[in-house]
Amino acid sequence: MDVTMDGTKQRRRGNTRQRIQDVALDLFAEQGYEKTSLREIAEHLEVTKAALYYHFKTKEEIIVSIFTDLTKPIEDLIEWGRSQPPTLDTKQELLRRYSRALSEASPFFRFMQENQATVRELQVGESFKDRMRGLRDIVIDPDAPLADQVRCVSAIFTLHAGMFFLHDLEGDPEDKREAVLEVAIDLITQAHQGSRPSS
Repeated sequence: MDVTMDGTKQRRRGNTRQRIQDVALDLFAEQGYEKTSLREIAEHLEVTKAALYYHFKTKEEIIVSIFTDLTKPIEDLIEWGRSQPPTLDTKQELLRRYSRALSEASPFFRFMQENQATVRELQVGESFKDRMRGLRDIVIDPDAPLADQVRCVSAIFTLHAGMFFLHDLEGDPEDKREAVLEVAIDLITQAHQGSRPSS
């Protein structure tokens, strides 16, 4: 399958494991995680269920593998952020990099948004919360006024909200991503300037 359900070209092709991930994610996003069976995934791949089992025994194994692969850049970003001084420049760059990571993994994050109840029950739900807490701890100054801490957290979630709520609007996806990023950077800049002198 060379094209995703929303018509965009898939970035990842080639080996069977990646094809399983791509097809499963499309089906999970289109009809829901609970309503998608391993048999359906195998049928869409035109392989036997036994061939699918060779790579993944359960749907959760598929989701965990997708989560691990697609959120590795976010894990790397958190490590990078922790190694930098907590300046405004660092926080702005973290938002830029996070915006790109979200864009590259947007089908997975849309799946998570549309299947929130299921995700909460899966291992990836807690792992994702851990990553969000990691990002939060980098952008927040714990000594800042509460309103500025809220602005910092809101900057991160502005990137998420923009990805979901602007997805169906007309316009160039990159222009929309840049507009959302601009708002997120404005929030973090306002928070930073409110809690300490400009760097």
